[in-house]
Amino acid sequence: MTRAIDCLVNVNMGDVKQPEWMYRVKEDYFKAGDSFLKSPELGELLEDMDANGVERSILLTRISKDVDRGQRFASERPDRFALGVGGFNLLRPMPTLRALESFVRDHPVVYATVGPSFWGDGMYPPSDAVYYPLYAKCCELDLPLCVNTGIPGPPIPGEVQNPIHLDRVCVRFPELKLCMIHGADPWWDTAIRLLLKYRNLRLMTSAWSPKRLPDSLLQYMSTRGKDRILFASDYPVLSMRRCLSEAAALDLTDDVRDGWLYGNAQAFFFGD
Repeated sequence: MTRAIDCLVNVNMGDVKQPEWMYRVKEDYFKAGDSFLKSPELGELLEDMDANGVERSILLTRISKDVDRGQRFASERPDRFALGVGGFNLLRPMPTLRALESFVRDHPVVYATVGPSFWGDGMYPPSDAVYYPLYAKCCELDLPLCVNTGIPGPPIPGEVQNPIHLDRVCVRFPELKLCMIHGADPWWDTAIRLLLKYRNLRLMTSAWSPKRLPDSLLQYMSTRGKDRILFASDYPVLSMRRCLSEAAALDLTDDVRDGWLYGNAQAFFFGD
């Protein structure tokens, strides 16, 4: 069976009130059923992972005094789960940075994450100085940062997620381990050009059905980018079963597929 690390898994979708646009994404964009907004139980998620060869999942969470489902799962099964943390108030950076440092110290966090379209009314591209305190703190903590790229599914501003905004970030913060997430549509070629240019940059195929990935990315993945592309399902938005069965059907060599599904995430998020 193919081995995989699923780098972006949602386990709290059904536990929090979702904005109206999330239902529009569910119905208009993904044509999804009720499972789209479902929160799994621990045993259910482990069973799904085992059935599809997923050795480890990174669960999304937010900094909070309340222990959510993701934090509980990671605490109960640290051998199978790690955390990606988001929900930062970058307009008031110092309390956010103190909270992040404390949270990373006490939890198995392997990356921080921010979506430029999803806060501040979509007004701040990643090149804006409002992000700089977070970049500096992630460098200090040696903590990878995942940034949404590509036009988002929800009807919210998308220009701030053009990957070209990361060009200046990579120049100014070469120590920052940076990963584009949710693909880069329609700017795939820009993203690939940046990946060629910067050693500290990666791209994650979360929320993308593997059979829908562009040929240009598959070509890059198979040649100069064998160590640069990471797999994720964005479960339950897309199921692990669907993503991994489609990944197995792609015309990739075994070493390229294993790097994408497992090895690249192991190196970037978990080290040796």
